[in-house]
Amino acid sequence: MGLFGKEPKKDPKEQVREWSAALRKEGRLLDRQIRTISTAEAKVQRSIKEAAKKNQLDVCKILAKELIQSRKAKNRIYTSKAHLNSVDMQMKNQLATLRISGAMQKSTEVMKVMQSLVKVPEIQATMMDLSKEMMKAGIIEEMMEDTFESLDDDIEEEATQAEIEKVLFELTSGALSTAPEVDTKLPEGATAGPESEEEEEEEDLQAMQARLEALRS
Repeated sequence: MGLFGKEPKKDPKEQVREWSAALRKEGRLLDRQIRTISTAEAKVQRSIKEAAKKNQLDVCKILAKELIQSRKAKNRIYTSKAHLNSVDMQMKNQLATLRISGAMQKSTEVMKVMQSLVKVPEIQATMMDLSKEMMKAGIIEEMMEDTFESLDDDIEEEATQAEIEKVLFELTSGALSTAPEVDTKLPEGATAGPESEEEEEEEDLQAMQARLEALRS
């Protein structure tokens, strides 16, 4: 703490370097998130193929919908990572400006990108802190409070029937298009036991959906 309780002003060059390091760190976090989603996607794809072999069309459609949502989540993260790289490049430009003029310059490009990054749940806290520091440094203008609210519209968007059919066609090489609906009727005189194959498949499906939901939370 400095005199009268005020913190000493941070060296602009050091400040920019810290911002750049924080951006790269968040980028690595997003890379891990992408790998986690990709691993889950591979499991869902295998499950779709197994269900297709059994002509379980209803199960395949549910899994295809989950796969579509996870792909949208991953694409959103790829976009966010590109935005992080863009801001990182702008910080390098700020360092160049500092060496020439000795002062940081306001950037509308950084302002625009940061407005989108503060809405990304995975990195929101860090982006909010960086945005406030950049506002104090005069690089970006003050943002409205509602800018900091998370938006998950892309993830929550309902998968269309066309998207589902496309995924199923891709994963089964078109074979599933002729697959009949699952016949849930039991043979005459038969009873469903607690350890039936249908119940086991339903439990596996619910567990898979829970894992994908955890990735999006």
